[in-house]
Amino acid sequence: MDAVTESTVGLADPRRDLARFEDQLVEAARRVIASGFYINGTEVRFFEETMGRALGLESPVVGVGSGTDALIMALLAAGIGSGDEVIVPSHTAGPSVAAIRAVLATPVFVDVEADTACVDPDCVAQAVSPRTKAILAVHLYGHPADMDRLKPIAKRHDLVLIEDCAQAQGALLHDRPVGSIGDLGCFSFYPTKNLGAIGDGGAVSGSKERLKIVRKLRTYGWSEPQYSDLALGRCSRLDEIQAAFLNVKFSTLDTDVKSRRRIAEIYKNRLSDLPIELPVERPGAYHAYHLFVVKTASRDPLREYLSRAGIMTGLHYPFPVHVQPGLSQGARTAGSLVVTLDLQAKILSLPLFVTMTDAEIERVVTSVQDFFRGRH
Repeated sequence: MDAVTESTVGLADPRRDLARFEDQLVEAARRVIASGFYINGTEVRFFEETMGRALGLESPVVGVGSGTDALIMALLAAGIGSGDEVIVPSHTAGPSVAAIRAVLATPVFVDVEADTACVDPDCVAQAVSPRTKAILAVHLYGHPADMDRLKPIAKRHDLVLIEDCAQAQGALLHDRPVGSIGDLGCFSFYPTKNLGAIGDGGAVSGSKERLKIVRKLRTYGWSEPQYSDLALGRCSRLDEIQAAFLNVKFSTLDTDVKSRRRIAEIYKNRLSDLPIELPVERPGAYHAYHLFVVKTASRDPLREYLSRAGIMTGLHYPFPVHVQPGLSQGARTAGSLVVTLDLQAKILSLPLFVTMTDAEIERVVTSVQDFFRGRH
């Protein structure tokens, strides 16, 4: 992430967001150090139970080392491996697909919906083959994917439906939290996420039976404490100190998402008369606004103008995964991906973070208005 100076409006600012909790975070670190338990201790267990309850699940989530590992563990727990296909949107972050490749499965790239940029259920239905074993539904930018239409497809073809919630913690669909709707949910606690740690971290949600497998896989495949019943696992555990930090921050997740939504509403109200496509919120969806992504044919000139004005922006994502050789080799592409290719040239992420000041919001709004109204 690029450095943010005092005169720059950052795309995100985890340093400022964390400053709200400085005393509590320092105390949490001291608590962990004094405990003498640094792996899978009381902080991890407390966090797993707290998050499981917040999702309305019967079982605690399972903390792992990163959001990517959460995806890998979910795929492994679902029995996905070599020769299996996993349907995934090409318009997504690379880790969504890197996880599929890590378990030696084959990604099947499909297109997304033009308004939400989430995976298109019609394209998913057309992409199913005899080798398809799972659908990876990415809740992109913070908007829930259309699980109402994806679930019947998964049921009809006996597919595992996995939710990639890395960008959508705090989002809801018909009042149900993302991560509680499909068969398995995967979360990332990367520092800029809606619930961010001070380092890497992730979690998997799902049924008690599948999470029992995940819990085994995250520590070499051992069944604790006997270290018997070996399976092919790895070492991927949520650090005790990161869990302590997350326990401090979890209580503000709902209010933080509301803060993101407030900023998003200001943007939408103030930019609605410009030749720019703004994010949507489908009926029944509660957008968590991890990112505020607009679309415009003037993307590159606008981005350059905002940069000169000291306003950082992002491209999520400049290259669809199906054109990235390291991730697409051996994959299958289903359909033309016309929406994905169109988005690639138009998307621009504007600054949005919890501690963004009204002055910073106004600066972004005014600069975008000035660009489109020819005041530059």
